[in-house]
Amino acid sequence: MMPWHLKTKALLAKSRQPSLLVTVNFVARSIQSILMPFSIISVMLRTLQYGFYLASASVLAVGACLYAFQLNIIYPSNLPSGSRTEVALPSHFDMDNFEEVWLDTADGEKLHCYAMVHRAQNSTRPTVIMYHANAGNMGHRLPIASVLHNKMSLNVFMLSYRGYGKSTGQAAEKGLKIDADTAMAYILSHPQMSKTPIFVYGQSIGGAVSIYVTAKNQSKVAGLILENTFLSIASLIPSVMPIARPIARFCHQKWASDELIDTIETPILFLSGLQDEVVPAGQMKALHDAATRSRLRVWKDFQEGTHNDTVMQSGYFEAVFEFINKVAR
Repeated sequence: MMPWHLKTKALLAKSRQPSLLVTVNFVARSIQSILMPFSIISVMLRTLQYGFYLASASVLAVGACLYAFQLNIIYPSNLPSGSRTEVALPSHFDMDNFEEVWLDTADGEKLHCYAMVHRAQNSTRPTVIMYHANAGNMGHRLPIASVLHNKMSLNVFMLSYRGYGKSTGQAAEKGLKIDADTAMAYILSHPQMSKTPIFVYGQSIGGAVSIYVTAKNQSKVAGLILENTFLSIASLIPSVMPIARPIARFCHQKWASDELIDTIETPILFLSGLQDEVVPAGQMKALHDAATRSRLRVWKDFQEGTHNDTVMQSGYFEAVFEFINKVAR
């Protein structure tokens, strides 16, 4: 027979085992219940983290594409369809006295240009150099040239930038500046146009080109005409393409007109479409306000003017005509 003290010990051990198991199970469940919310939070945080990584990767991927293809985005020379092969003739718009000109640039490109020069009695009338917007070619601006030449009796010189129309090359800021210099050099060496007051006229990105070439040739340019022009590419990108805002400052196409405009003393006419859906009208106003050194700043806005039809608004050409006559006299 087992001694009484051993029986007592065995009974105690037997009675404590379930109690210990229950206690352990209880503690385990308690710890689990306490940690469960933190596990859920951890899963949620991991999900958010992965979502953040995915969103960041998406933005970076879009940004990389935009950076890589920014030349195609900023200079869509193939739009509208046929723009690289079909260029209208001035004779289609009652300008039969035009001359087709091919200019060689310093870096080996060939620029397709038109010159509409008045002869005899109108030989001293001012000359307008036209720098077009970022789509199409110079042929799409011939209706404007017709008004300037036929209605206002102005000499008109226009060109398709490199990579536009029938001109060779690929459009980019550096190249377009060379094109602008090449056109100006041609005008300044022309036997007739060089003797007339010279006005530089630019629409949209053509305004940026015009600001550049005017700042460089202030003693030779009588007046500058700007329509719906932006401050810089970096400031324009968030308005046109909000998703690209994070990479705007990395864009290698600068067109920093906001840094050049305040160096220009030449008279400037600002033509702004207040319904412009591409270049916020506020950017045109900011350019106007920044041009503090200009001898004459003229502001003309058009309540219903959008980016592409401001030129069609009532009073547009009257403002251009009045400005040119006032400055050229």
